Order: sequence, then structure tokens, then C-alpha cells
Amino acid sequence: MEHGARKIERSADPDGASDCPVRRGPDGVWQVRGYPEARAVLRATGTVQAGLGIETVENLPSGLRRPVLYRDGPEHREHRRQTARFFTPRRVDERYREVMVRAAEAQIGRVRAAGRAHLADLSFHLSIEVAASVIGLTESRPGIRHRLERFFPEKFGRPGLTSLHGIYWLLRQTANWLRVYLADVRPAVRARRRRRRDDLISHLLDEGCSAAEILGECLTFAAAGMVTTREFINAAAWHLFTDGALLARYRGADEAGRLAILHEILRLEPVIGRLRRRTTAPLELDGGDSPVTVPAGALVDVDIERANVDARAMGGRPERICPGRPVSEGSGAAGLSFGDGPHKCPGAHIAILETDIFLSRLFALPGIRMAAPPKVGFKDEIAGYELRGCAVECRV
Repeated sequence: MEHGARKIERSADPDGASDCPVRRGPDGVWQVRGYPEARAVLRATGTVQAGLGIETVENLPSGLRRPVLYRDGPEHREHRRQTARFFTPRRVDERYREVMVRAAEAQIGRVRAAGRAHLADLSFHLSIEVAASVIGLTESRPGIRHRLERFFPEKFGRPGLTSLHGIYWLLRQTANWLRVYLADVRPAVRARRRRRRDDLISHLLDEGCSAAEILGECLTFAAAGMVTTREFINAAAWHLFTDGALLARYRGADEAGRLAILHEILRLEPVIGRLRRRTTAPLELDGGDSPVTVPAGALVDVDIERANVDARAMGGRPERICPGRPVSEGSGAAGLSFGDGPHKCPGAHIAILETDIFLSRLFALPGIRMAAPPKVGFKDEIAGYELRGCAVECRV
């Protein structure tokens, strides 16, 4: 059974080349829009990370280890291998489900008590508590939400010291880093120096990471685990509030059925709509009419939003929500919304499960309704969306 279409349209295609899976843009950047081609780029060993602030990270002092998001090659693979245990489905179910339930119940309690709440606030509190448990940020002083909100809105890019704007950016962001370190990271590190625990910060200490390196890793995982999950919860709720048949299906399904619905919504509404890579060796891709070779040193823009509606991978009418749709071999239920290859999001199962635990309880509230729809904003650097202002109400 088919349901609604995409609600968040982030980009137009003025040159009419949407059917071309691979092409070189007029700015020299290679555009990859087909699903098999996008997956091939993300899995290729001859590519490295680009975008997502890599320009700024490249200016870190020599000897300071980059956060895992910005590493590639054997070092990155080894780090992912060592930390994979924190994100396995079994561990998520055994260690973090209880945290998710407790955090979700606390936020649902706020709605029950007041009769009305803003969904972006509820989802951010939820995602902070879950991600903090995985990372090990469990000794934070009050106000972690406000500290993170001040840190993450900053645009990715190169701050520089050649203009007043660049100097202001650098000073402000340094102050934000310092607030998070003093109030959140340092207390957690001190507690784990006394006694190790089974979390990411303890692992980083065992690896001999410095305080600055641990701060970088914490903020990287926080961005991945808090900010993106917050946005997806809002997007999924928006679909369910406005599609009665889909909501009835969600309410009547078991957990596996509900997760299938959420994966399909995420396929249509990827929180990050674009990923970038830079080739370190020539890369051959299917260009539609004939193979295309992307040269070494090229910047490749992987259009997740378009790749996820490629009928070659997603079957008929890929622009509609169809939970459990048959997909081509090797294609994920959420498309490429969690990425693919060496940098595929390790917390995919955490994000989907905590979304379901929260939404299944939200939609069980008596008389729950959307009192105001969200306003859509965009982060152009990652073709990502921000949903704010969605108010929910229930009978008290």
C-alpha cells in the first residue's frame, strides 16, 4: 500500500539533467545522482572525505588526531573496528533500550502535564540523553542542551583570520568548544580516569587520546547522534500526523513493522541530503550511455536525495512511501540516508529505534494532534533540513 510523497523539497534541477546519473557540473564538481553510482562512490577505496568542515579540521595543529569523521584509510578502518561494539543491534537492544524508554517517557510526561509542547524541544532532549549515554557524557552540568544549540548552528567552513568576520567566527566557536569541554567533557573524563566504564570516552582514554582529541570525538558523535536524530523525529512525526492511513498502519504494526515505516520515511526525507568525497585515484562509474571516469583529485557531490528515489534500486513509484518495498540487491531500506561504505553512520540502529520508542508513545497519547506544522529551514552545506515550530497537543 502506497502513502504520501516527500514533504521537504530541497533542490531544483534547472538544467534538466536529473536523469543523468553522473555528470561534471559547470563548476568542475562531479554530480552523482544515481543510486548504484552513489553507492559506488561511497564505497570506493580511492576517495576521502570532503565537506562537513574538513577545511577547518585540516588546520588543526600537527600531532593532534582528527575525529573519526575526518579520517580515512587504515587508521579510520581500525578505529571503526574497535568502536563497532558500541553500535551493534544486540548491544543497542540490551544496553540502550532502557535509556531510550526512560528518556522517551520523560518527554511524553511533559506533554501530558502541559497538554502542549514543541516537538523539536522534546526530540532534542531525547536525543541528547541517548547519545550522552553512548558517548559517556553522563556527568554534565545543567544546561547541556543550550551549550550544544550554541555550538551546532555554526556553518561549516574555513574561518580564517583575514577578516573581522573570520576572527569573530573563530573566537565565538572557540568559546563554544570551551563551554562544552568544561561543563560536559572534562567531568566525564575525570570520572573515567578514576574508573573506566563501557563507553566511548573510556575507550578513547585507553587509546591515549588527549583532552582536546576526546572533545573533538565527543562533538562529532554528538552532532551525528543528537542533531540528525532530532530532525528525523520531527520529519517522521510530520508524515504520520498528516497521513491518517500511514498513522493507522504505524499504530497497528509490531516493532519490526513500525521500523520499516520509519526506514521508508527516512529514505524519502534523508536528514543529510548531500555527501562529498574527493578522489585519490581515477574512479570509473556508469554514466548512463557509457562509462565515465572521474579523475583523481576531483570533488564529487553525492546527491542522496535524488539517489534514494532512483527506480533502478527502489522499484516502481519511488517518490511515494511504501514500507517494505522490494529493493534491488544490496540496497538498504533507508536508501543511502545513513551513508555507505567506510563512513556509513555507525549509529543507524540507535537512531531508528529511539525514534520509534518515542513516536509510538507520542501517538498513544489520548487526542494527540499537531497544533502547528513545522517551519522548514535548510543547511545548504549538507543539503540538510531543520524543522522548527511543530506544536503537539493532547487531552489532559
